[in-house]
Order: sequence, then structure tokens, then C-alpha cells
Amino acid sequence: MRILVASHSYIVDLNCEKLRTLAYLEPDIEVTVVVPRRWRPGGVQNKIIETQPRQEGSFRIVPISNFSENNQGLLTFGADIISLLRQFRPHIIQVEQGAKALGYAQFIALNQLLGLKAKNLFFTWWNLPYEVKFPISLLQAYNLRNTHGLIAGNQDGAEILQQHGYNGPFIVMPQLGVDETRFRPQPQPELQSKLGIQADDFVIGFVGRFVEEKGLLTLGLALAGLQNYPWKWLLLGRGPLQAVLMAKAAEWGIKDKIILVESVPHDEVPHYINLMNTLVLPSETTYKFKTLTAAGWKEQFGHVLIEAMASKVPVIGSDSGEIPHVIADAGLIFPEGDVAALRDCLVSLLEQPNLSENLAQLGYDRAMSRYTNKALAKQLLEFYKELLSNKLLRLA
Repeated sequence: MRILVASHSYIVDLNCEKLRTLAYLEPDIEVTVVVPRRWRPGGVQNKIIETQPRQEGSFRIVPISNFSENNQGLLTFGADIISLLRQFRPHIIQVEQGAKALGYAQFIALNQLLGLKAKNLFFTWWNLPYEVKFPISLLQAYNLRNTHGLIAGNQDGAEILQQHGYNGPFIVMPQLGVDETRFRPQPQPELQSKLGIQADDFVIGFVGRFVEEKGLLTLGLALAGLQNYPWKWLLLGRGPLQAVLMAKAAEWGIKDKIILVESVPHDEVPHYINLMNTLVLPSETTYKFKTLTAAGWKEQFGHVLIEAMASKVPVIGSDSGEIPHVIADAGLIFPEGDVAALRDCLVSLLEQPNLSENLAQLGYDRAMSRYTNKALAKQLLEFYKELLSNKLLRLA
């Protein structure tokens, strides 16, 4: 099976683990990943990434000339993509740029013009209702009409595209898995001592940007009602809400319980997660359901949840977006914005060590079975096989 995946995300080697694993699941699999030759991450001026080709057995990265350097919706590829498609002749073409992407339409058209007879797939994270107007409506209709399989990062994303007319097969899974060799249970006595965490401290953790929609003020209020318990609040990250959060913490009388770590190298994040007795993701939806605008936000996945679960850290999450689907019965879920309900979840873990241990194991088992790169690669391969089983022509 020859699989071609196109996305700017795979410029970063760490993001390639799922596809690299996919290439070695069975002997006849070949995976070619197309990335833009030049990319400006985050639109940062004067910062250009020049990608380089890589070959590792049946897995390879192929940089292709591109016409947009900082917008994935407008990203399209130069004429050298034609020679690659002719030479590789994929059975699967997967473009990870969304339903309205020009690049996806380009691959669909080339698939038809070159007579490849490949299955067209795309990946999307988008999980808010939206309207499309002319001419984008024509572009999306063309893309959906020629789509054989959808990979959605969340359940909402799949349902929204069904509302836009997509009625084909789909699978719900994140774009990137958790690396279980990095995120694993590993005691951190030296770091614990360095941060002043005592043996009896119950560490409530948060990892992410300090913005209002992440629910940090709700979590702070919940913690303010737990003064009779020995706990610390470990905050890993930074953002525009930081000053407000610190001021509120002083007002609530809990500022001395906060351990703030603003900047941590990516490879050190697992060490800090292992200090936590629970990780909380209290995200709050800002999307207004009364209108069909694209304004607002809803949690698309919550990758830090599966990182904590893989580390055997019990998780608590709000019911915003995909969080309940990620956690399922392997953690605690509360209604978003509900301070009392979140406090009850925290008290449950503080007072019931057996519950914490049970949820830690359930979360670990769920992460290992569903969210490692190998687990995702296996799910993806099964989805490809289902799509190809409907093909009239045998694989050449």
C-alpha cells in the first residue's frame, strides 16, 4: 500500500512518529510525506524554515515547492508535485489542511488528471458550526464531493461536515499521538525538592496557555474553597491572563500555594507532569450557539490529557468540546464553568487515594490502547484498508 500524506505539520520531525510507525506496520507499506519546501511558522517575519528531504526505509519526507509560506488553507504546491505523483502512484492521498483548502482541491484534481485512482482523504480539527459563501462554497462542495474518507480530530468536526453534506466514512482520532517513551511514570524527587513540594502536598497541575477560555479562573475559585487540605497548584505555561490570575489568587488567599513555571523546554514537560497528583483541563467554550458564525472557541482535543494519562496521572476535565470523549470513563468530568462541581472532583481525589490509583491505571490503559503513535497508526491502517476494500481495481 502506497500512502501519500501532505501537511506543513510534518516539517517538525517529532510530529512524524505516527506516520513513521505506519510505514513499518506491514512489509508492503510505503509512506511518502509531502511538506512545503519553505515555511514561515506562525507567520513570523524573517523566520523561514527550509525543509530537507529524508529517507528511512519505506518512510520518506519530500519537500515540494510551495506558493504560500504561512497559511495552510492557501498552501498549494509547485509543478514538482506532478512528477512525484507520477513516480509514486499512491493508493491513498491524505491532505491535512481542512475541507476548504486549496491544496486539497489541487491533489483531488491531480489524482483525476493523472489517472491515479487513489482514495482522497483529508484531516480537520475544525469543531465549530460555520457558513460558507461563494466562491468558497464551491471549493468546499468540490472537495467534499470527491472525498472518500474523512479523518476528524474530534467528534464535533465529523458531525459539522455531515451537516455540510459529507456522507462518507470517517474516523475520529487526533493528528498526533503521545510518545509513551517520554510521557511515562517516572518519579522526580530532585525536581520536587527544587520546587518546594512537600511529601504530603497534593499537586494539582495545569499545562497550557494562560487564557480565559482555558478555565483557569474557574479552577482557581474551586481551589480557593479547599483551604483545609494540603495542596499546591502547579502552573506550567504563560499567557495574557497571567497578571489577572495572580491578582485573583492573592484576593482568594491562595497565591502562596501557586508554583508558577513559565518556560519549560518541550522535552522537560514530562518531568513536571510526573510531579502532579492530578492534571486538570477546565476549558470553557466561548462559541455562541445562537448564530452560525465562526467566532469563538471550543476545546478541539486536549493533548495534555493523554500525556498525563500516559504518565499515570489522574485527569479531570470539563465537558467542553472533545474532552469527555478523550477521557471517557478514565477520569473525572465536570460541567464547564461549574466551580462547585470541579471542587467536588478535586475533593474526591484528595479524600479517596484508591480512586486516584484506579483512575491513574484506567487513564494509562486508555492512552496505551488508543492514543500512542503506534495505536493511531494501526487505527489509520485499518481505515485505509476499509476504504480500499471498496476499490474496483486491485492494488498495482
